[in-house]
Amino acid sequence: MNFVSIVNFLLIAGVVQGFVFNLVTLFVKKKFDRVIVFLNLIVFFISLNNLQRWLIAHGYVSDLFLIRQLLIPWYFFIVPMFYAFLIYFIKIEQKVNNYLKTSVVIFISELIIRLCLISYVYYEVPDRDVTIIYNYTIVEDIFNLFYMIFLFGNASLIVFRRHHLLAYILSYDDLNWIKWFFRFGVINIGFFAVALAIKVKTGNQDAYKFLNLFTSILIYWIGYQGMYKYHVLRDRIILRSSLESENVSIVSNEIEDSKKEDDDFFNAKHDKDFEKIKDHIIKNKLYLDPLLSMEALAMDMGMSKSYFSKLINSYSDYNFSDYINSLRVAQAKKFLTNDEFSDYTIVSIGLECGFNSKSTFYTAFKKFTNQTPTAFRPRF
Repeated sequence: MNFVSIVNFLLIAGVVQGFVFNLVTLFVKKKFDRVIVFLNLIVFFISLNNLQRWLIAHGYVSDLFLIRQLLIPWYFFIVPMFYAFLIYFIKIEQKVNNYLKTSVVIFISELIIRLCLISYVYYEVPDRDVTIIYNYTIVEDIFNLFYMIFLFGNASLIVFRRHHLLAYILSYDDLNWIKWFFRFGVINIGFFAVALAIKVKTGNQDAYKFLNLFTSILIYWIGYQGMYKYHVLRDRIILRSSLESENVSIVSNEIEDSKKEDDDFFNAKHDKDFEKIKDHIIKNKLYLDPLLSMEALAMDMGMSKSYFSKLINSYSDYNFSDYINSLRVAQAKKFLTNDEFSDYTIVSIGLECGFNSKSTFYTAFKKFTNQTPTAFRPRF
């Protein structure tokens, strides 16, 4: 098997994977919203485009002149669908243009022009010379390239420059995975420009195979990442609103202290100061902040760092970091033992309880309960 055959195999494998992704999402997901729809459309249009390229490369074309010349630019919708996914994911669809109607009009116009040219060549051009169709395809590709650059540039500005539009979403997702997609996307568009230049200069279209393969890998990654990230995001939004309810939030009297009565440090003043700290942290849900620091909290309480630390260590039998994590674990247990939240991802629960990653959540949870959240949840 030569290199080109390997590329073609990976290309059709990606096509199959893409259609499977769409089918699984269609039949497994109970509820669709626009974010999931646009994610699936990204994968769907890439799969159609790569399938068309694969069929042409292997000579699986119809003898009908219309079908043989009707090269549908499915790739045109990839960037518009990603742009729409992005603005709905970060919830700014009311603040920016989604360009969907514009994209649909351009796509339909390109199809109409191509159909008219095919009809003209079939009935009017001697020997049905397809040079005019070939030249139109080049012009169409160049226009589509610039339109995709325009949309991709607008999306990049939203993520990297228009920070005021991201204030809400950044409290749930740092968007680093999307920023990496943009970096790879620049490479992808570069591949498209190079492939188009080679086609214009030499007429060779083999460079598109590498472009399609790279695009397939990249966009399937954004599809799976986007699906996962969106479910976590959606769960976190609902979980955070639920934390306003006393039925879900932890309260001070649920957290037991572990002071040793024979220690000379303990007295009425210290008891009162620790209760003041404990109530302040729990009542204001400060433990939910992954960036919470002992220095800032001691300053808020008007205490020295050493005195504050001594109170935490003596009354909780933990250092500050472990004490805060114990509160976060207590909050997580509230969610994990509540049937109302049985369908929510464990990762989203951990992140909303103040942990900054899945690994830190699992490590802390096991430390305080001797089991992982995954093992803990089914018991309730």
